Amino acid sequence: MPVVPRDRVRIIACADDPRAAGKTGRIVDEVQPGPLTEGRWTVNVDAVLIGTVLCPSSELEPI
Repeated sequence: MPVVPRDRVRIIACADDPRAAGKTGRIVDEVQPGPLTEGRWTVNVDAVLIGTVLCPSSELEPI
């Protein structure tokens, strides 16, 4: 199933911040990512010490 804006997701891997791998979060974007973020989604991670990360669809799994 593809990732869509405002989805809750599980982060499978994260090149932006490897500590986010295995965590859950919510996509902040309201539209598909574009060239500014190089096609990566902005994800607000459900973790105190990890901020917002950028992840491509291949690193995310909808929950």
